[in-house]
Amino acid sequence: MNLFNRDIAELAADDHLQPWLATLIPYLKHWTENNNHGDFKPWCRHLEKLLGLSSSHQNFGNTVEIGTPDEITAGRRKEIENVLRQFQPWRKGPFRLFGIDIDSEWRSDLKWERLENHIMDLKDRTVLDVGCSNGYHMWRMKGCQARQVIGIDPCLHYLFQFFAVRNIAGSPAGIHMFPMILDQMPQDLPAFDTVFSMGVIYHQKSPFMHLEHLRKLLKSGGQLVLETMIISGDEMTVLTPEDRYACMGNVWCIPSAKAALLWLRKTGFANPRLINISTTTESEQHRTEWGCTESLMDFLNSENRGLTVEGYEAPRRAVFLAEKP
Repeated sequence: MNLFNRDIAELAADDHLQPWLATLIPYLKHWTENNNHGDFKPWCRHLEKLLGLSSSHQNFGNTVEIGTPDEITAGRRKEIENVLRQFQPWRKGPFRLFGIDIDSEWRSDLKWERLENHIMDLKDRTVLDVGCSNGYHMWRMKGCQARQVIGIDPCLHYLFQFFAVRNIAGSPAGIHMFPMILDQMPQDLPAFDTVFSMGVIYHQKSPFMHLEHLRKLLKSGGQLVLETMIISGDEMTVLTPEDRYACMGNVWCIPSAKAALLWLRKTGFANPRLINISTTTESEQHRTEWGCTESLMDFLNSENRGLTVEGYEAPRRAVFLAEKP
């Protein structure tokens, strides 16, 4: 369980998070000892090559920057780049690590710009990012001086990308990621001041159970930041794709903006409000050398970019805020 020892030690010192350890420690022990993913052990060895790095230059802005090119030798920089390429594709970013530019498939900074001036100040708050991918937004939260940032995502690939960046940053305190889904977290843990669920709810068979679980994880007065794809329509409009949506097979339901607000009210959130709607464009999601071989333009109708290849409305995304009473 060496991957998570420092994380467990930090959580043990936090009165609000300490109760989680009764289930988290055995879960991580079982996950580590029984992980049969073919890349698990090789990737662990790659991570070890990134130990011992540190830099006073750390800027968690639109591009997450750690280190400068002149702080390390060209040979060491090439070694770092070779390790980072083992974890391709990089879907979320951008990152600049000792001068190595990771041009990710998604410009995740654009999503952050849509919400950063609307959410509660994250300074000294305990934050949970559900479905955090490789942790890009977690570093933005860290840059806002959050006290503790915890991300969860079941994807091994994303976990190792996060650990790679954290190792390069010198393993700073107060930022953690665990390989799990929301359902594997306790429901009686009102430990978080802010909970982010971005790009997750349309993958859930039960969006209402998802929202109720998020509410139970918030402290009283805590804030939910919900980001989702939306479609046009009224409070009763929800798209359930017959098969795939924009080539994604795990999309269960996409609400209209008004339906999402109704969902938030129905699950007990206070003052739900819409703060942004944006159409996903190629400037935000695109093929790159570091990213995927297919991206947004491959998922849209070639004759009408306002439709997906299946004939549904092309992706639009909305951000909502709400609080726990």
